Amino acid sequence: MGRKKKNQTQGLTGNPFDELAELTGLVGSSSSSEEADEKTEKPKPEKTSKRGQKNMNRGRIDIIRNTAGRGGKAVTVAKGFKGIGMPEKKMLLKQMQRSCGVGGTIKDGNLELQGDNGDAMMRILTEAGFNPVFAGGW
Repeated sequence: MGRKKKNQTQGLTGNPFDELAELTGLVGSSSSSEEADEKTEKPKPEKTSKRGQKNMNRGRIDIIRNTAGRGGKAVTVAKGFKGIGMPEKKMLLKQMQRSCGVGGTIKDGNLELQGDNGDAMMRILTEAGFNPVFAGGW
């Protein structure tokens, strides 16, 4: 009830690519590909790898000015750090403290800087590759 199979006596005795060797202008043929490369030299694409470059899209950081529970003194707080370790937070805080000439601390993973120093905080976070945004209290 099955179909009759045609002559299968050929097997794998011949090379199936022998017929293709006669054709010219194919990508795989060695002589034509070398000639084609010489005729049309295309400029090599620029590197698209970002390896070794600074990550300039590290996420949104909210900058908030807070005075509650501090005797009326303003404190600038940076919140929303994701994927950043404590050593890098300490380095950023130290840089902000030197830039503004004020004290600061890290509480609950947030950077707190004494005084109203939102502009300096925004500049330093932007240079570090974050996307700082002024939120509530400005």
